Amino acid sequence: MGALLGFSRAMDKVSTVFGVIAYWLVLLACATSAGNAVVRYGISYSSNAWLEVQWYFFAGIVMLGAAPTLLRNEHVRVDLVFGNLSPRAQLWVDVFGLILFLLPAMGLLAWMTWPFFLDSFVRLEESSNAGGLIRWPVKLLLPVGFLLIWLQGLAELIKRIALLRGITPGTEVVVEYHRPEQ
Repeated sequence: MGALLGFSRAMDKVSTVFGVIAYWLVLLACATSAGNAVVRYGISYSSNAWLEVQWYFFAGIVMLGAAPTLLRNEHVRVDLVFGNLSPRAQLWVDVFGLILFLLPAMGLLAWMTWPFFLDSFVRLEESSNAGGLIRWPVKLLLPVGFLLIWLQGLAELIKRIALLRGITPGTEVVVEYHRPEQ
């Protein structure tokens, strides 16, 4: 279990790094959007490349920010029943959810999007818009993002199993489960 928890801690650090990248992409997207608006309406100049780079930044925010969101347990969940379960039952729900849904779905999506990226890379695909950008960098975000979510999901599964076995993972991130106040 020690080696698995070591992998989990390493993956937590990797996800944190990609989370910081996603944070910076938010700033870049906002600055690009504002700059594009100022130039478009201030001096009546525009380029499709500026719009496309914004889309690339947004794709990076979503695809690179999903694994750190999972790490912090801030992902969307329907909490009708989950919040009323005991902490141990919550762990079991997470284990089954990770095994039955998250890991298979993210693995399949990573596998299915790799050829999509590879085809774009080999063909040096470019946007059909005038002044558009090359497409493979944004398409690379798909398999990379899904793989990061899959790996973080595996790390979360390891932590949940450790907790069920009575072992407290030694991570900086604490997964808190609590009952809502009644």
